[in-house]
Amino acid sequence: MNDRLAASASPYLRAHADNPVAWFPWGEAAFAEARRRDVPVLVSIGYATCHWCHVMARESFADAVTAGEINADFVAVKVDREEHPDVDAAYLAAAAAFTPHLGWPLTVFATPDGGPFFAGTYFPPEPRSGLPAFRQVLAAVAEAWTQRRAQIDETATAIRGALADVSADITAGDLPDRAALVAAAGAVAAREDREFGGFGSSDAHAPKFPVATALRFLQAVSPDAPDAVAVAARALAAMSASELFDRVDGGFFRYATRRDWSVPHYERMLTDNAQLLEVAVDSGDESTARSVAAFLLEVLQQPGGGFAAAQDSESWIDGERSEGGYYARDADGRAALEAPAVDGKIVTGWNGLAIGALARAGVRYDEPRWIEAARWAADAVLEANVDAGGHLRRASLDEIPSRAAATLADHGQLATGLVALAVATGEVLYADRARALVDACRGDDGTVRTPGGGDPVLAAHAVHAPQTAADADEPSGLASIAEAALALWTIGVQGEYRRTAESIVGAYAAGAVGQPLAHGTLLRVAARLAAPPRQLVVVRSDSASTDSAGDELVAVARGIRAEIVAIVTDTQSRSFAAAGFDLFAEKATRSGRAVAFDCRGFTCRLPVTAASELDSE
Repeated sequence: MNDRLAASASPYLRAHADNPVAWFPWGEAAFAEARRRDVPVLVSIGYATCHWCHVMARESFADAVTAGEINADFVAVKVDREEHPDVDAAYLAAAAAFTPHLGWPLTVFATPDGGPFFAGTYFPPEPRSGLPAFRQVLAAVAEAWTQRRAQIDETATAIRGALADVSADITAGDLPDRAALVAAAGAVAAREDREFGGFGSSDAHAPKFPVATALRFLQAVSPDAPDAVAVAARALAAMSASELFDRVDGGFFRYATRRDWSVPHYERMLTDNAQLLEVAVDSGDESTARSVAAFLLEVLQQPGGGFAAAQDSESWIDGERSEGGYYARDADGRAALEAPAVDGKIVTGWNGLAIGALARAGVRYDEPRWIEAARWAADAVLEANVDAGGHLRRASLDEIPSRAAATLADHGQLATGLVALAVATGEVLYADRARALVDACRGDDGTVRTPGGGDPVLAAHAVHAPQTAADADEPSGLASIAEAALALWTIGVQGEYRRTAESIVGAYAAGAVGQPLAHGTLLRVAARLAAPPRQLVVVRSDSASTDSAGDELVAVARGIRAEIVAIVTDTQSRSFAAAGFDLFAEKATRSGRAVAFDCRGFTCRLPVTAASELDSE
């Protein structure tokens, strides 16, 4: 048993603790050992629910002969990409110099000072489909290290230089206007698969992803681009009716390997489902929203309150590992089987996505249980994912925080979720925590940076993760901070928060408009900046149990599409206002009756007490 991995806060690393490979976790100790031995570093990056990571582990890392060659010629480092996303991003960018087929497992060879000089993804145990055997790769790299060292050093220097160029500062620019945003939405909509919905090529065997960030952007440009909004609705409907959707336990699988959404890759990710819950709510698809929420609460929510990262694609059936076999069965068939494992790692930002989605959906559909689940998760993250010094960490496992620091995306995604939770519960403390998270990322000069400076090993080795506002399968760090800052401004904090959002969007707008499918979150924030927000606040008496007119007012308010739908008591409204959230200032009941304040960009219409007086548009 490898104690270095067994003590990790990552289920992925723990799963490799009994390999014969002498793995190190990510950290300076591995590179120091490589310098001492003067050998290259093998960095293997994956995650707990990755099917091909499992395959390579069984074929190669569990093989004593292969492990012996690794241990003799390399220092081996195992990295959970979900725990160290900056490491993954940096080495993934480096791998693009060597292969167009990027993915996981990611296999990178680096010098003892961290410079990557060769990379690939999955390598089989024997030559197959044009791929060399993994042991052939090991032998070739070891031979090059001893015989062509100068060439390796030159390659590593060039790759580091290229990464530094990609990470260069971006200069400020103008915000896109509504016409530019409608055009960007049109460019995304033009890529619709008219036959099967979603986005993809005409190749029947091309993989197809939900691209939830892009769908949410299309929804954000309503009502200026109704055709684009319809594309999002059709994509969701197509996915919900396909094999990508699990009709037994709810939730969506990661992606389909066919254009028609069939033959899914069966892992179910928190990131996808949290975002697709938002898409379902904004599409008015209550059935799908309820099914996704059920998956989050019943499958992914852990005993401590946080939401697990994912559920595996593989399970044991009749003594053998099966990918998707469990999900192919009906409810009765599943009942007889052990369910696929859940990666119980509580990732900070991903929980923020789920907290926000459940809070907003809970308000819309009057589901207090969803809001309480979001509150439970928020409390768990704010306790377990904070170290003894009060610093936010990337993740936790069994309430033990990871050594990896929280990323920019963690701060932004969690802050955005906490704002939504504050509005849903009326508890100002969540908004206060959100403000502190954004403040930790804002420099005195107005710049945005990762608290603590990012991964210290990458920084020491001058290996830079690309600075980008492009989304992957989740909102990017920069766009997440912009979204969180704008959310705080929307509930009434000082204008500097809006300026933070504007500066981020302005810096990356040109690239985002040119590549809108990859920048859904940034463009969604831009769309919100381009139009005054609708802010609906309903204030009820602290003892509103007999206010039937107030009940009707609240029920109508829940169904209104607005950036903010807050249902608070008199006491809660005063608490928000006292904490500096000016949207709630001077908003109170009248003679014990509930009052609705309908505001557009902080300019409020006359308050109303009857549901019939509340404008649904």
